[in-house]
Amino acid sequence: KMKKFSTYITEEKNTHMEHLEDAVLNAGVKGARDAINLLRNLRDMLAGSSDSAVDVTVKWDGAPAIFAGIDPTDGKFFVAKKGIFNKNPKIYKTEAEVKADTSGDLAKKLSLTLKYLPELGITQGVYQGDLLYSRSDLKKQTVDGEKMVTFHPNTIMYAVPLASELGRTIRQSQIGIVWHTTYTGDSFENMSASFGKNIASKFKNSKNVWSVDAMFQDVSGNATFTKKETTRITKLLSDAGKIFRKLDAKTLNGISDNPELLQKVKTHYNTKVRKGERITNVSAHVRDLVNYITEFYGKEAEKRKTPQGKAKQTDKRDEILSFFSNSNKKNLENIFTMMNYIIVAKEIIVDKLDQASNIGTFLRTARGFEVTAPEGYVGIDRKGSALKLVNRMEFSRANFSSDVIKGWEK
Repeated sequence: KMKKFSTYITEEKNTHMEHLEDAVLNAGVKGARDAINLLRNLRDMLAGSSDSAVDVTVKWDGAPAIFAGIDPTDGKFFVAKKGIFNKNPKIYKTEAEVKADTSGDLAKKLSLTLKYLPELGITQGVYQGDLLYSRSDLKKQTVDGEKMVTFHPNTIMYAVPLASELGRTIRQSQIGIVWHTTYTGDSFENMSASFGKNIASKFKNSKNVWSVDAMFQDVSGNATFTKKETTRITKLLSDAGKIFRKLDAKTLNGISDNPELLQKVKTHYNTKVRKGERITNVSAHVRDLVNYITEFYGKEAEKRKTPQGKAKQTDKRDEILSFFSNSNKKNLENIFTMMNYIIVAKEIIVDKLDQASNIGTFLRTARGFEVTAPEGYVGIDRKGSALKLVNRMEFSRANFSSDVIKGWEK
């Protein structure tokens, strides 16, 4: 049976949106509190007892990122890629401008968005989305014995029944795009972002553009927790909360307040994620982290030719390692244990959200199609803070596996 889908990614203006559990490392006490509270709100939403304290957008694995809207300086329609927020913004108002600055497939896709997106009747504001396909990317394929229209922008391939109303709409269109972020302001430099608002519903319909919102919709009626599931996730969040209340705030904030230490902790942590491995032994993980830092600066010192250069790297090493006192090591173990509770709770929520859509998600391998989960979601609280909810073990395995054929590979 085809696994159901829901997926999407967004990035805040000029910043990279972080994974929910990484908020513990990135923002210390505040980040841990935000992560736990967001999961509580999502639990309440899925248990049917929410007062809409949180929005959820679906994380599509699209490419490239597309910006479109009205230039506030001259009132003209434009499209852009991510350079829109550079000091000298790269925006395109004519096909000649697209061709002068880009080439190949990117130029073709930008030209198509410039041609067809004006049909949506955008009269103000700037919107960000992910391009899912142009017509030439659409294929008719048989998946699990059913005829499908498919598009494969990146790692994940999306499949919709060919004879369905949605399948017909997609086949008739020239481009498909999913919207997730709105920008407002009187210049590109001072624009502010808002996530998760209904965007496509503001636009006119166009047969040439399949334009959809990333807002999560339970079209199947399946994304509701049972009493048993609610109890389990409540216990996980309670366990995370107990550790959080006992943690030394100085240790937690000490990671986020030291950029070099933070980068080393996250780099070491991500070696596990890329391998699809969990941290099952937190004391061994902390010990390995200390060894990784020691070896890193040892190698850096070896690269330096002068005694002063070598000493600088040794001093950096000693400064970073001074953080790892015996009490801090124990606190670090507790931080990683708390993150494990948060990750398991997040994955239960992601699994439930995955049951709620009508588009199939697959990986294309040398052996054929393999059912996969979607990439994930973005949770947005009332203050507009946004964190990614992604099953990193699953998606990293797919993203870094040489066995998985990406959409841009022939």
